[in-house]
Amino acid sequence: MDIEALREEFLNKNFDEQDFDVDPDDIVNFAVACGEVAPRYTDPSHPDFQAPPTFASSFHAGRRMPEGFPKIPGLGMDGGKATSLKHPIRPGVRLTGRTHLHDIYTKTGRSGPMTFLVMRMEIYDPDGVQVATADTSVVIRERPGK
Repeated sequence: MDIEALREEFLNKNFDEQDFDVDPDDIVNFAVACGEVAPRYTDPSHPDFQAPPTFASSFHAGRRMPEGFPKIPGLGMDGGKATSLKHPIRPGVRLTGRTHLHDIYTKTGRSGPMTFLVMRMEIYDPDGVQVATADTSVVIRERPGK
């Protein structure tokens, strides 16, 4: 598979846009599930109530990949999540997430060659200010015995 051709054709082009309504109960549930105890994340009556910094990882694109992206043979696995918070995410705000392929690369590990796909969702408030990014990595490795 020609990774450079895939990079040229698909990187940094938005392929999905979703709106998200931030609900205070969702913030509290997420915070508690992550083991957070700070009241600003767990108590909606707190004067600085906001979502925990990793809350952006709970937003999901409607499409997994851009239209026309080829199927890469092998076993796909979750390669992890990464978030970057630029401004607090507050309840009652409708956010918009725009997703694009941020990176495509290969490397060889103990199990053989692997392809990495990094999807980045950039999240904006109603004024168009970017509040966060959320990266999702997918690792595709050769099937055992190939």
